[in-house]
Amino acid sequence: MKKIKSVIIAGLLFAGFLNLNAQESPKYIFYFIGDGMGLGHVAATQAYNRMILGNEEPLLMMQFPVAGMLTTHSASSPVTDSAAAGTALATGHKTKNSMLGMDTDSVAVESIAAQLFSKGYGIGLVTSVPPDDATPGAFYAHVPNRGMYYDITVQAAKSGYQFLGGSKLRGTTDKDGNPNDLIDVLKEYNMEYVKGADAARSSTSERILMVNPEGIDTYQIGYTVDSIPGALTLPEMTDVCLSHLMKWCPEKFFMMVEGGNIDYAGHANDGGAAIKEVLNFDQSLRLAYDFYNEHPEETLIIVTADHDTGGLAIGSIFTGYNMQPQYIDYQKISKDRFNEECKAILKSRRVFTWDDMKDMLKENLGFWAGVPMTEKQTAMLEEKFTKTFEMRNSEDQKTLYQNFDEFSTAVFNVFNEICGIGWVTYNHTGNYVPVYAIGVDADKFKGLHDNTNIPMILREITGISE
Repeated sequence: MKKIKSVIIAGLLFAGFLNLNAQESPKYIFYFIGDGMGLGHVAATQAYNRMILGNEEPLLMMQFPVAGMLTTHSASSPVTDSAAAGTALATGHKTKNSMLGMDTDSVAVESIAAQLFSKGYGIGLVTSVPPDDATPGAFYAHVPNRGMYYDITVQAAKSGYQFLGGSKLRGTTDKDGNPNDLIDVLKEYNMEYVKGADAARSSTSERILMVNPEGIDTYQIGYTVDSIPGALTLPEMTDVCLSHLMKWCPEKFFMMVEGGNIDYAGHANDGGAAIKEVLNFDQSLRLAYDFYNEHPEETLIIVTADHDTGGLAIGSIFTGYNMQPQYIDYQKISKDRFNEECKAILKSRRVFTWDDMKDMLKENLGFWAGVPMTEKQTAMLEEKFTKTFEMRNSEDQKTLYQNFDEFSTAVFNVFNEICGIGWVTYNHTGNYVPVYAIGVDADKFKGLHDNTNIPMILREITGISE
């Protein structure tokens, strides 16, 4: 009997020891999603970080102790769109391309954010593109088509979430371009609509929807390389959201941060802009990491991507077994903005000579100055200039977000070539994407996963049953 009692006591003591050492659910969850950020985007940015910035330590995300990869196919294609990928990352369900927050049978599926909100977590969603876009929308909306912007924002208002931030709302007018009642709907659900970070910081409302500052009306907050005065930045938006959640939900919260401009740069095949956007995304991550260092036993950070855009690779036919990232800092303008300036010149019909264009290229991309140009490259660009600006019979390159004139396309093809940055498409690819993690139960994200596994694991570690 004494022996049995001893065994029971020993068992109870061991059980108590296990209980004391059992890891609790994370109180603070950060979910960083680099839209379009494939493995090549990270590798190219790390090459720039090491070779040009001279950093001995790799990108912050690459320093996390857990690393893995995700498959990204949708239910309808091996190449996903952002709606299906966002739905998978937010809800754990595969769906067809263009469907948001619904399964393949058009049945609404609940996101991990909504489930955590019902358990008392504060929720903040931040993106450098519209807050009614596919990735943020997947965490609160259920629509058969991602283009239903009015309905998506109405569901944001009804969600109860404390913070939503992005560039601009797209559902504020009807089909004839007249203002609708969307802003009033936000007010009805006590969600204050504010413009700019200063307005958000000074707000006394528990629920905020933050967009671009007054006077900046762009579909994304602006590329890092363009340095638009007064524009929001992703680190700034991340800081505003984190401060807001700490003010209203200090006990526990879930925060999603999307680097949406990585995708925009990928669709444009703008290598220099893409690298600067990944760096910007990594700088935003630093804010979460600093928070983690203050709360290491209570915090989980996950970093991943919804898909790869463009198929960026290190190396080109021009550079061979090499990359030349030293030329990237000569780029002072994004391909999007350069294209806009070219179209403005064409529209004005003012006299603009090849010598004028050479000056413009020297100033904005360093051509013939710090960036060496071959005679063949120069002759090709002059030919494209004549066709576009003098003969006016060039064809646009159509991508998801922009129609690039033939000359702008040629200019940035040359710049990519010289830097040693290769692209395979203007669209998404089916390539695997990275996943990095640190903090509470981070080990569960190591290895190869499907994108639907991320919210499923989050449910497991937070005690949520679907």
